Amino acid sequence: QVQLVESGGGLVQAGGSLRLSCAASGRTFNNYAVAWFRQGPGQGREFVAAITWSGGGIVYSDSVKGRFTISREDTKNTVFLQMNSLKPEDTAVYYCAADDSPKSRAGWVLRTDSEYAYWGQGTQVTVSS
Repeated sequence: QVQLVESGGGLVQAGGSLRLSCAASGRTFNNYAVAWFRQGPGQGREFVAAITWSGGGIVYSDSVKGRFTISREDTKNTVFLQMNSLKPEDTAVYYCAADDSPKSRAGWVLRTDSEYAYWGQGTQVTVSS
C-alpha cells in the first residue's frame, strides 16, 4: 500500500500563498487518484480538489475554484496544491488522500472522503486576517 506525507503548511496572511506537497512512498504513485480535503476548527472534513491518476481529470470545490491548483509530478511521486489568495476561512488541517480502486483506475474523479483508501496525517494551514 502507499504511504502519504503532507508538507508545506504554515501561517500566512490573508491574500498570501502556500504550496502543499503530498509525497507518496511504498507503491508507484501514478496508478492512484489523489485528492485534498480539509477540516477546519469544529467542522467536518471538506473536499477541496481532486486529480485522476492520469492527470486528465481535475475538480475543485466552489470555495477554492480559481484560487487553488492541484497538480501531480509522478516522477517525484508527489501531488501539489498551490493555494493563492488565501482567506481566513481557508484555515484548516489539510489532508492528502489517494485511491487505486477500479473506479479510480477507470478515471472517475472522486469527491467524497469515503472513496479514498489511503490518507496522510495532515498539515496545518492558518490564514490570519
